[in-house]
Amino acid sequence: MKQILQDLKNGETLLADVPSPGVRRGQLLIRSAASLVSIGTEKVMIDFGKAGWIGKARRHPDKVRRVIEKIKTDGLGQTLEAVNAKLGQVLPLGYSNVGRVIEVGADVRGFQSGDLVVSNGPHAEVVAVPKNLCARVPDGVAEEDAVFTVVGSIGLQGIRLLKPTVGEYFAVTGLGLIGLLAVQILRANGCRVLGIDFDARKCELAQELGAEVAHLGSGTDPVNVANQISGGKGLDGVLITAATKSNGLVHQAALMCRKRGRIVLVGVAGLNLSRADFYEKELSFQVSCSYGPGRYDPEYEEKGRDYPYGFVRWTEQRNFEAILGLMERRMVNVGPLISHQFEFSDALRAYERVGDATTIGIVLKYAEPAVADATGMDSARIVALKVAPASKRSGVCIGVIGAGGFTGQVLVPGLAATDARLKTIVSATGVTGTQLGKKYGFENSSTDADALLDDDDINTVVIATHHNTHARLVLAALRAGKHVYVEKPLCLNDAELTEIVHCYRALAESDKPQFLLVGFNRRFSPQVQKIKSLISSMPQPKAMILTVNSGAVPSDHWVQDLEIGGGRVVGECCHFIDLLRFLAGSEIKTVRADECAPTGASGPRDTITIQLGFRDGSIGAVHYFSNGNKGFPKERLEVFCGGKILSLDNFRRLSGFGWSGFSRMNLWKLDKGHAAEMRALVEAVKKGESAPIPFDEIVEVTRASFAAAGLESRREGKAHWGRADSWWFRQLRSISLVWPQPRFWRCRSLILLPGRDRISLRLPPL
Repeated sequence: MKQILQDLKNGETLLADVPSPGVRRGQLLIRSAASLVSIGTEKVMIDFGKAGWIGKARRHPDKVRRVIEKIKTDGLGQTLEAVNAKLGQVLPLGYSNVGRVIEVGADVRGFQSGDLVVSNGPHAEVVAVPKNLCARVPDGVAEEDAVFTVVGSIGLQGIRLLKPTVGEYFAVTGLGLIGLLAVQILRANGCRVLGIDFDARKCELAQELGAEVAHLGSGTDPVNVANQISGGKGLDGVLITAATKSNGLVHQAALMCRKRGRIVLVGVAGLNLSRADFYEKELSFQVSCSYGPGRYDPEYEEKGRDYPYGFVRWTEQRNFEAILGLMERRMVNVGPLISHQFEFSDALRAYERVGDATTIGIVLKYAEPAVADATGMDSARIVALKVAPASKRSGVCIGVIGAGGFTGQVLVPGLAATDARLKTIVSATGVTGTQLGKKYGFENSSTDADALLDDDDINTVVIATHHNTHARLVLAALRAGKHVYVEKPLCLNDAELTEIVHCYRALAESDKPQFLLVGFNRRFSPQVQKIKSLISSMPQPKAMILTVNSGAVPSDHWVQDLEIGGGRVVGECCHFIDLLRFLAGSEIKTVRADECAPTGASGPRDTITIQLGFRDGSIGAVHYFSNGNKGFPKERLEVFCGGKILSLDNFRRLSGFGWSGFSRMNLWKLDKGHAAEMRALVEAVKKGESAPIPFDEIVEVTRASFAAAGLESRREGKAHWGRADSWWFRQLRSISLVWPQPRFWRCRSLILLPGRDRISLRLPPL
């Protein structure tokens, strides 16, 4: 299918071929009929792309500070690679779409195939959109009118914050698309409206739509006009829908308002507010957030969990429906706002009009789909796209599932540096996969993971998706006869781990066993390999300290979501447990974890110390702290053994103390072993060798991470966390648990400490 993309590096707008997205749980798959070019928002993205390095830096000084911090900790080379990768992205344009539903995802009610719906989908022939960001279009509303719904809801949400009542006076500053729609919505509320803009044509349009106007270009003083309209009392409120860096708009709004008036910012303005403006009149000021309640809330948008109607009357979706209702009753007229219409195939010509003074609303119209082949699949729904010619490389043929930032910056470059054949890369929307496919020589880009697994050419699958999908994809790939590399963690609970263990061991007894490798890359780092070679000759137990300055991650980030990311202990600490397991070279026997109390009752529990005991008497501590400062290096490892010490600072500087013939090993560039692990993966497949990391160690580390996170195996195979100060724990002296397989074990070292909320478990191997 075709989709409009924006190249962040050079600002070029592209009408690109990408595979059609697949429909996921809670989504609608929609074939587009029309979409609206948002002049303001999309122009900002285009201008940013066209700006040079200095221009980009000036627009985002906060990001410049983060780059400087990263240079200090990770070095110049590593930072430049990360910045180039970020700026090398292409982003979808558009967020106002109308089309017909062609497929309904699981757990979606109230929609069916054939429905005409609005959504915040991008400019593309086919879009997949969460159900709460869609609304059905009434029969009396035309497609080219309905396409203004999402933009209209932005203005509507700002007006809801103004709380207008019949007969009140309001000003709308900035008569672009949102402003002109807001004028009509306020008029529908029975309010008298003053429209303010520098553009004479936009003022004329506002006048036609029922507003009184102040044309700033002719020198009109909007404060005087506001006083005339209100009889000298001042306006009840001002809605700012303009975009400027100046503080003047808010000051002007304050001057126009009556005592205790309301000001709502929908657009962008300088916020160096004057206290006197607000103090003397007791004005209220609020910034409106996009379409309304639910915006940027993953529970609402991604998981489809609606807010109760009785408590949150107006959500994003209900605002969409309200705008459509106003259109149906002819209380909002968008016809005058359409300045240009283009066929979608001619969309690049449409973008030449963005920024033109005569341009207000550009509507893109999509042609009816053409049938591609005898199967009846229309051309817009092709889910696999040929990107590069077939490779004549080694017998290792790789398919990649997941094309996020880590895949593009780390995994795929590592794979491309080997002699493996890169056949197919799968991404959810098809955009990032196609971009990476073209850059690194994949033969195909697709949105269909099942088709990748069914491809007989592909013998190795790389999985780099959200953590909650790892177990399912690992099992599917193993059963499809593929070697598997999966990014950490392997899975999120004991039930998934047990199923993977059974599957793997059953396949290990077959004629063509596959191997499973988890992305525990740190053990492949050249400096860690050097540490291993030095301490391997030491018979004494080791004492190891690994400090991780992990940095704070918001509690609403998907990694913190126990259902999706598993939490940071399971999702990330497994890396560091594996590193100590590798260096100890001995089985983990005990796991103890102590958490720093979270900020707030529901704050993330991601500042933790994990103490490991190994069979050979070695000990290790992982200090995983999220409450530090980014200016401090991220990782520091210290190994004490036999009167000698090794110290590794952030995978750049390795120092030895007391070692004969070794004092330091420094690198110009941070190397955490990702590329080396990719090479080891390809070589193991090519030579028919066993996995670079023994499977039993992967299972052992995964179980240790579960123990650190407070997960225990139960009869029903579900995760459970018990507090050591709970009543039933105090009553017990030992616990018998049953694995899903017929095997019993007894935990004999349940340690109960009064006032502590952790237990120490001595865990046997599977």
